[in-house]
Amino acid sequence: MAMGPAPAPASKNINRAEVVDQNFMAHVSGLSEADIEPSADSDLDDKTLLSLFDCQLQSRQMDLMARIKRLENKVFYTIGSSGHEGNALLGYLSRTTDPAYLHYRSGGFMAARSMRGGVDFVRDTALSFAASRNDPASGGRHKVWGSKPLWVQPQTSTIASHLPKAVGAALAIAHAGRVGHSLEIPADSIVICSFGDASTNHSTAQGAFNMAQWAAHQGLPVPIMFVCEDNGIGISVKSPANWVHSNYSNRHGLHYVAADGLDLAAGYAPVKAALEDCRSRRRPVFLHLRTTRLMGHAGTDFEVDYRHQAELEAAEALDPLLRTAELLVVRGLLKPRQILDRYQTMHRRCLDEADRADTEPRLTETAQIMAPLAPWHPDRVVHRAQQCADEATRLAVFDQRLPERRPRKHLAVLINWALTDLLAQYDQALVFGEDVAQKGGVYTVTKGLYKRFGGARVFNTLLDEQSILGLAQGYAALGYLPIPEIQYLAYFHNACDQVRGEACSLQFFSNDQFRNPMVMRIAALGYQKGFGGHFHNDNSITALRDIPGLVVACPSRGDDAVLMLRTLMALAKIDGRVSAFLEPIALYMTKDLYQEGDSGWCFAYPEPGRHIAVGQGRVYFPDADELLIITYGNGVPMSLRVARELLDQHDRNIRILDLRWLLPLNDVQIAEHAEACNKILIVDEGRNSGGVSEGIITALQQHGLQHKPLKRVTSLDTYIPLGAAANLVLPDEAGILLEARKLLGIEPE
Repeated sequence: MAMGPAPAPASKNINRAEVVDQNFMAHVSGLSEADIEPSADSDLDDKTLLSLFDCQLQSRQMDLMARIKRLENKVFYTIGSSGHEGNALLGYLSRTTDPAYLHYRSGGFMAARSMRGGVDFVRDTALSFAASRNDPASGGRHKVWGSKPLWVQPQTSTIASHLPKAVGAALAIAHAGRVGHSLEIPADSIVICSFGDASTNHSTAQGAFNMAQWAAHQGLPVPIMFVCEDNGIGISVKSPANWVHSNYSNRHGLHYVAADGLDLAAGYAPVKAALEDCRSRRRPVFLHLRTTRLMGHAGTDFEVDYRHQAELEAAEALDPLLRTAELLVVRGLLKPRQILDRYQTMHRRCLDEADRADTEPRLTETAQIMAPLAPWHPDRVVHRAQQCADEATRLAVFDQRLPERRPRKHLAVLINWALTDLLAQYDQALVFGEDVAQKGGVYTVTKGLYKRFGGARVFNTLLDEQSILGLAQGYAALGYLPIPEIQYLAYFHNACDQVRGEACSLQFFSNDQFRNPMVMRIAALGYQKGFGGHFHNDNSITALRDIPGLVVACPSRGDDAVLMLRTLMALAKIDGRVSAFLEPIALYMTKDLYQEGDSGWCFAYPEPGRHIAVGQGRVYFPDADELLIITYGNGVPMSLRVARELLDQHDRNIRILDLRWLLPLNDVQIAEHAEACNKILIVDEGRNSGGVSEGIITALQQHGLQHKPLKRVTSLDTYIPLGAAANLVLPDEAGILLEARKLLGIEPE
């Protein structure tokens, strides 16, 4: 590569974006064919080279525009793609129907895919940079690479958290053929997932690679192309020399291909071959794309604080646009003056589009901002929840004995029957997780589903919660209705960001253009007689209640569980929503309520057509007004027993509100029953700090009920220990009774 003038010395007073800009113009001005290093033979034809150069120019000039217009407060994002423009090869050579999950330095890719798909990259990107409400990717909610017509799913991931769902999408493409599922994309599509070299070190990335290799090892098609754009540095931390190559070039089940993203002629054939290999052999490919990073991590990044001048100059000398300009000149496609004219014309156009985007409307109302976060069409959801499979199908899957005609059963059995009904009703429904298939789950909740519906619809996964939830997102994005199981609530915390940062954010950041509906089942909560300690007795749902858009449901009894599952599946189908269904483990097999053998906690299977509306709690003893107990989950049968004792011993009538829905809380119903009762007791098996009770108290205060005498019984702020010691930190009936007696003014015995 011919070298241009020496770059300006590194200094905090030097604008490195200006240096890169000036270096390019100076380099091109001085180009002479005699000075250009000839390229090896390449399959890259002249027309494609010109198109790719235009894409690289668009990406570069958008970066330069962002640095300029940020100073005018017209642009709100300055992480750029400069040095990574070689990823235009992937955008150009892949199809617009190949789902893409992209790294944030993907301007070249998006420009090329936009060109192939007839989308105006510069205009759309300017709207995104400006946070305009007319941004077609996110509606002004974030600067994201995304496009519904180009199959690029908007996301904000910077830490590889998008990799698990990309693997899930690849597996979903292959799975469709096995079950006859109709896809919106061709059956031979592949998934493209890009990330930086530093992101490979993230545990989420390692889990995704492992999931792809694990599946491929078993002979499953996994048509995914992992694209590691290696610029040698993660913000300010350098990657060890040859780390990516040494770590990934010889992994079992992962086909490694290296390509030079700094030289289009050199990179063209390897990138094309990698794409063709992934598409034809349906196997995971790891494309190691050489790049460099120009202009720092972002506009506010002073690289001189952590990179020497010589290192900066070396990186700037590798600018891929310099090499592309040389190729154009040596092939006689453009003269230096023509290249500069193209460069400056694109510069002016990007500035003009930025100014135009600045005049477009922005989000100015909370309703606008939150509109795509939690879509809600209650009439349609109710209609869907009231439907079921035809009677012949139901008879077949229930062995000719419909569940509503069977004796009353406990929670685990009724959930099992509900899942059977839902799998029969929704052809797109899948049940998966660790142990759910042949074993039928740790608590037999999924027993028999594998036999009834086959391994393509009920299947085991590897033991990794991030992968399970990533799989759910990938399947959901391609039209399935996943019902993933997380075996214990404590294990959800290992993968919380797959719901918080990925699944629940997708509708928000895509302006409801993309959805990944799912009903996440979690065996949860405490009271397992001390078995298993913390990891099998986790009473903390704070992390769930903090997730925008998530619906959290927690039944205490089997018939409610059935009705709530019907609603959640309808909500997923109609509005694309993500929900968490917390199943109290201690109540799975509970049959009795007041005394042994009374079967008071067994219930009949609800007739088809019934459901429970989101937010609607169950009220016991609605005419009682002395004391209201607000609770959920395991607290419900305990509170019922306390209420029975107070009635029998003291003739005191207690009203009980089983919330059933923990997010969103039904403030109106809580206030209605609190208003009707003299005093309030909250029984929350969550911890004293961060539990549901804090939300309940806030609701009461906001409805002007802070004057009501109120107490709460909660777990202690500790992890749950093993054995009988667990009973010392969880609410118990004696504690509930004691606080109820205090509120009612009953003297201790």
